[in-house]
Amino acid sequence: MNKKEPLTPTQQEVEKRMREILGFLGEDATREGLLKTPKRVARAMTDLTRGYAEDPIQILNSAKFREDYSQMVIVKDINFYSLCEHHLLPFYGKVHVAYIPNGYITGLSKIARVVDCFSHRLQVQERMTLQIREAIQEALQPLGVMVVVEAQHMCMQMRGVEKQGSITTTSDFTGAFNQAKTREEFLNLISHKS
Repeated sequence: MNKKEPLTPTQQEVEKRMREILGFLGEDATREGLLKTPKRVARAMTDLTRGYAEDPIQILNSAKFREDYSQMVIVKDINFYSLCEHHLLPFYGKVHVAYIPNGYITGLSKIARVVDCFSHRLQVQERMTLQIREAIQEALQPLGVMVVVEAQHMCMQMRGVEKQGSITTTSDFTGAFNQAKTREEFLNLISHKS
């Protein structure tokens, strides 16, 4: 059995505050079922926000290769989970990324890691879409990049309007994807489910 590392000073502070929050909600933080909850929340928040400690450009550059390929590269259906910065409730879905190389490519897994980097921060879907596109553009300087994010938001499903199954779609693009024909090709390719 692996023994967990001791909490960092920041995690200890989160644990302390979580105990207070439980009290404000009318709960007894010392009852058996909640006794370890503050510590679990502190560890979970560290994991769910680990993207702040990661550099997306470094991720992409760690597997950047010179290659004369100049057709569209697509990584689709990248699963992600994030926390809405407005309510700290999850939103989750899929990210589809395309870029057209301009002398350099990156390892395919690095695209998924960049998605993880930005999704493991307190987010809004619109900003996350833009950040993914900007990181790929900056690191690879491709002829164009397009990112489409499709997500369900628990802040819309669990509270507020309580609309189940609604999907929010965002997109951002640059360069060659400013041409309708190129965007259309990408959207057609990601719409075909495997």
